[in-house]
Amino acid sequence: MTTVLAACTSDKGTSEVTLLTHQSFSLPDNLINDFQKKNGLKLNIVKSGDAGELSSVVSLSAGSPHGDAVFGIDNTFAARPIDANALEPYTSPLAADGADKFAIGGSKGELTAVDRGDVCINIDDSWYDREGIAAPTGLDDLKDPQYKGQAVLLDPSTSSPGMSFLLATIGTYKDKAPDYWRALIDNGAQVVSGWEIAYNQLFSAGEGHGTKPIVVSYASSPAATPGTSALLGGCFSQIEYIGALRGAANLAGARKVIDWMLSPDVQAALPTAMYVYPVQNDTPLPTDWSRRAPAPEYTVTMSPDYINANREQWLKEWRATVGR
Repeated sequence: MTTVLAACTSDKGTSEVTLLTHQSFSLPDNLINDFQKKNGLKLNIVKSGDAGELSSVVSLSAGSPHGDAVFGIDNTFAARPIDANALEPYTSPLAADGADKFAIGGSKGELTAVDRGDVCINIDDSWYDREGIAAPTGLDDLKDPQYKGQAVLLDPSTSSPGMSFLLATIGTYKDKAPDYWRALIDNGAQVVSGWEIAYNQLFSAGEGHGTKPIVVSYASSPAATPGTSALLGGCFSQIEYIGALRGAANLAGARKVIDWMLSPDVQAALPTAMYVYPVQNDTPLPTDWSRRAPAPEYTVTMSPDYINANREQWLKEWRATVGR
């Protein structure tokens, strides 16, 4: 249910609503059909890049949006569309059941939390078993020559999990973070533009059965990929949001989409559909997640405003260090 990105127009009235989102968005067809039937709306889902690209598209089209609502902007990029005045404040009545705990401080309700995840290094344990090599157990291990050329990282200037990993290293190593990045590159780490390429094409346990047994992904990813695990030290807490777009052709419909994403059925579907944790209280998780996808006891966290204030300097240091 993907359409071509185009300017949102009002000629279709309120009979449909357009949701902009990232390439990884996925929900069961029956939930989408239920939303359309209950609300008398056609839901157009427009996928484009990841959270970083989504944030740029929304910010640059403030007041003349390409859709009605946007889902997938995360806490590493949230301040950008808020500062651009690209979003219409809305507080869903369902947010009080848990989503409000992840509200962005100082905002007016422009973005509503939908899910959360922890960006961590993932390891293909099966690959290491086959090779007879002990798998790395922490971030420091990735500098070890025995893991030379085995890691694939994500460019933080184009990838939201890439930015999250950058923030995880900054939170872990402080002013020594550039030294850590340099050590990874010197040890043969490959940097690519986005998660889909890294995980599904280059990761040895991914769909493409690549050659890299170390990848930046999520603590919950092993639930979808048997034989893998996440390094639970040095993770960054990522939160994904939904918001109504200022100037939307169907603002009422956008608000209905926000309510729908917080509904019990959608929240319960998120773990198996997108391998993220729901934000609403008492939402059941798959029974095997506690074993296959345990959450880290500690994660690096930073406010969106702090990230926004320092992002360009951090990216400048990253580019100077890795040559990108």
